[in-house]
Amino acid sequence: MLAVDEDALVCDLAETYHILDYRQLPLNAAAVFACGLRDDSRIKMRMSDQVVPTDTLLMAQITDAVSLLLWSKTEDGQSGKNRPNSIVSALFGAQEQPQRDEVVFTSGEEFEQARRKLIEGGGG
Repeated sequence: MLAVDEDALVCDLAETYHILDYRQLPLNAAAVFACGLRDDSRIKMRMSDQVVPTDTLLMAQITDAVSLLLWSKTEDGQSGKNRPNSIVSALFGAQEQPQRDEVVFTSGEEFEQARRKLIEGGGG
């Protein structure tokens, strides 16, 4: 833990156990206190490469799922427009995908009509 981020460990020990100088403790005691830190402590999150605590991630995923369900019932959702932004993607700093120009057909007949228009030079 010290090799990963000593400052995070010092902050966690001070916050959790009010230990301001871990070097004054016997090695075994310092190790026990360090291992006993919560999973959402700074050092444990850093060691596991977590960006946000697990409960925050779960709440964001639930919110994204509910937003997507509600959006799917709207006119925009039926036509695939104005999809809600993902909170999980924002938490992880994912770049929004550029909106692509896609045409979606609900039937083969609809596709054939659009195809005929393109072939005849009518555009789309």
